[in-house]
Amino acid sequence: METAISHAQPPNLNRLAVSATTHCLTGCAIGEFLGMALATAFGWGNVPQIALALALAYLFGFGLTAVPLVRAGLAAGVVVSTALAADTVSITIMEAIDNLVVVLIPSAMDAGLADPLFYASIAAGFAIAYPFAFWANRHLIARGKGHAVVHEYHAH
Repeated sequence: METAISHAQPPNLNRLAVSATTHCLTGCAIGEFLGMALATAFGWGNVPQIALALALAYLFGFGLTAVPLVRAGLAAGVVVSTALAADTVSITIMEAIDNLVVVLIPSAMDAGLADPLFYASIAAGFAIAYPFAFWANRHLIARGKGHAVVHEYHAH
């Protein structure tokens, strides 16, 4: 009796880490740009501006992970715990580095919405943060944690 042998390749660890990090970057960027833009438009100071941007970055980051989990029919508690497990480390790294870069770039916190420095400083922060979040995601996925948990429920 002949048995079927699976010749499927295991998912490439680096490819999964890039996917997870790009996913994190997308949620963080949406939240960060929206938060900074709203706070700038409202004339808020630096601390509330950063707080709103952080809150929205986490909201959008976790939200992007939660949507496919909800579609997969998971219970609310599983969706929340899975999204937290998948994204907390990556979002925290991405946001800490991005906000530090924006604060350190002269005049970036005072840049208006029409000023290219507003967008360039946030983009620079994410560009610097990306490799750090990548390595964290790669480390977690290699150990069956982080976005590896999400991959049980959907293809990324």
